[in-house]
Amino acid sequence: MSFILHGVGVSTGIAIGQAHLATTATLNVPRYLIPVNQIDAELTRLKKAFASVRQELKNLQVHAVQGLALAEFNAFLELHQMILDDPTLAQAAMESIAKVHCNAEWAISQQMDVLIAQFEEIEDAYLRERKTDVAQVVERVLKVLLGHPGYTPPASKHNGASILVAHDLSPADVMQYKQHQFSAFVTDMGGSTSHTAIVAHSLNIPSVVAMQQAKRLIYEDDYLIVDGSQGIVIVNPDAQILAEYRLKQNELTLEKRKLLRIRSLNATTLDGTQVELLANIELPQEIEQARENGAMGVGLFRSEFLYLNRGDLPDEDEQYAAYSAVVKGMRGLPVTIRTFDLGADKSLNNNHRTSTNPALGLRAIRMSLAEPAMFLTQLRAILRASKHGCARILIPMLSSDHEINQTLQMVKLAKQSLLDEKKPFDQNIQIGCMIEIPAAALCLEQFMQKLDFISIGTNDLIQYTLAIDRVDETVAHLFDPLHPAVLWLLARTIRLASKADVPVSVCGEMAGDSRYTRLLLGMGLQRFSMYPAQLLTVKREILGSHLPNIMPLTQKILRAAESDKIHGLLQKLNS
Repeated sequence: MSFILHGVGVSTGIAIGQAHLATTATLNVPRYLIPVNQIDAELTRLKKAFASVRQELKNLQVHAVQGLALAEFNAFLELHQMILDDPTLAQAAMESIAKVHCNAEWAISQQMDVLIAQFEEIEDAYLRERKTDVAQVVERVLKVLLGHPGYTPPASKHNGASILVAHDLSPADVMQYKQHQFSAFVTDMGGSTSHTAIVAHSLNIPSVVAMQQAKRLIYEDDYLIVDGSQGIVIVNPDAQILAEYRLKQNELTLEKRKLLRIRSLNATTLDGTQVELLANIELPQEIEQARENGAMGVGLFRSEFLYLNRGDLPDEDEQYAAYSAVVKGMRGLPVTIRTFDLGADKSLNNNHRTSTNPALGLRAIRMSLAEPAMFLTQLRAILRASKHGCARILIPMLSSDHEINQTLQMVKLAKQSLLDEKKPFDQNIQIGCMIEIPAAALCLEQFMQKLDFISIGTNDLIQYTLAIDRVDETVAHLFDPLHPAVLWLLARTIRLASKADVPVSVCGEMAGDSRYTRLLLGMGLQRFSMYPAQLLTVKREILGSHLPNIMPLTQKILRAAESDKIHGLLQKLNS
């Protein structure tokens, strides 16, 4: 029987092949009391389980090097090693064993629930997704305790393309599956910032996540069509549908080959307008992919990875090493380092702050200014890294002139402390801000008087403009980049910055979505920042665009008030 499943497409393209179901052992965690005279033995059992998982991850890391796996895999494995070493996981579980005399399996699973609950309150989607890492690490520990460690699925028996269907995938899982060369991933869980999405982008294969029931409804060897662009999976298609999708697949393959030809070309419109394409990166290792796809620099280097899943804070030297690696790696091209955008529940010394609405609470620059010592350490590290190339500082979530003054004062203090210690840095380093709050967009003239550049974060700007939590499934359908108010704020920000000769870029999801490339060009945008895998697709749109033809249609879109009219005009703009 043929049927269609709908999910979230996180990596575009079409894959056709037979389903291979990832089978994992069911972990039914028992609970029982440990006699007092056996507590020490139970603690030792848990310690040995942790040691066993550490060795598993080390073995996977060696395998990754031998197999020339992508850098992202090593980064994920290192993150899992950090979780294993985090005292908030292991130590808390051992304290439970000692105090309440529970078994190791129950102690570690209960502590996992505590940590996951904390992650679920984080506003930032990327950080919130890291709760999955905690669950995956604990699952490995539980497998050792329950007697079936290091489970690896059997090799696929399919001669043709295989499509992996799983409830969820960890980075380590993907490492184990890598030898099977799957042509697509389909998972019940996950989101746009999940590991499955990141890995799928890196491998440039289609992926559909958040399918809820795919693992239950799809059987081994079912024939599948995975359409990552539409976010659908067609199970056991008929001959006509299969033929249509094979034709589409061949067309996409040809398009990808053509894209490789433009890697070395400048991003220039048909009328001669130069456009700067930059990369958004999460980890230092991603600079290789950015350079390979022709990025002219890093428009957004997120620094949050340094603070995740650890009981302490990264010191200045650790941060300096990470920032300088990227600055050096980009070989003189600009690297824009965003100061940490952590949520309301992340604080010093593991003091858990709660907020009824984290999106409106103590996060980003608000938290930086509330924790001056933490902020000063990061600023000093970024400044020190600036001696190795062209580094820039980007401040997230500024909303007032007062916050700008405080931020600039902190930068001044950091500079002076380095001068006193005779440590070199770029004394003329540029400082910019994210425009992601409507108040900042409306007060742009005052902001530009004190800052060197502007970067528009469309994800949060849309969220705050429309009062829609972009990660809330019940209102996600209302998250609309083409809402007239959003377009007006975007166009106004770009226009005012261009008029004042202040560099302006867009670093949100809209920049990497080729459907909006001509619209943003028509607004006057000449700097786009996106994930490395999106660079060539956006460049192709730019190379085929003619600004004198685009601008009149863009103005019509900006004057339109009805959604249907806006979408119709956008379709005409892209034709």
